[in-house]
Amino acid sequence: MKVVAINSSPRKNKGFTANILRPFLEGIREGNADIDLFYTKDLTINYCLSCYQCWTKTPGKCSQKDDMAAILPKLRNADVWVFASPIYCDGITGSMKTLIDRLIPLMKPFTELRDGRCRHPMREDVKPGKVVYVSSAAWWKMENFDPMIKYFKAFCNNFNREFAGALLRPHSVALVPLRKESVIDDINTAAKKAGNQIITQGKISQEFLSTISQELMPQDSYVDVINKGWET
Repeated sequence: MKVVAINSSPRKNKGFTANILRPFLEGIREGNADIDLFYTKDLTINYCLSCYQCWTKTPGKCSQKDDMAAILPKLRNADVWVFASPIYCDGITGSMKTLIDRLIPLMKPFTELRDGRCRHPMREDVKPGKVVYVSSAAWWKMENFDPMIKYFKAFCNNFNREFAGALLRPHSVALVPLRKESVIDDINTAAKKAGNQIITQGKISQEFLSTISQELMPQDSYVDVINKGWET
């Protein structure tokens, strides 16, 4: 199996999102899948021009000459797409949104009805598969991820892919004072098992997802930790 993972955190492999993505990808490798990992910070990806040349003049190929030319073929052939982005201002990072907007060459310009909704059919050379969302947020509650879960489910409907689950880490800043605690090992183990499971079983158990998202400290205590940190 082939997996494409895209991490849009500006901190790349040193952020809280990467702390969840890293063991998840380790588990995927143990499942004998090939992984292409991209960091949007290292890429030059321009905004979509809405020129529709990828639908008219050069079907399936974007008119712009940037790093999307290397990413689109990888996505066409991948069984699993992994989008990793922290929550910034109640949404994914700008670089991730820009990349997603540039995926329309994978679609045809025509319209079809799927489940009673107007959709674009995918091109024949785009392999069907799954999408996994990986994220971290500074806010304490899981509800802060709700807008992005809804977004990626809608994305999957539009791209005719299966939403296979989300690895979410709320109040991620609490991981800093707890970095020597066994709970970190539990989270990493669960993320690694989730990666192996998506390859070997095609799904992720709720048990692993709940372990990754587990409460680390009471909300009031977390607020105190955050405020004291900024005071310092």
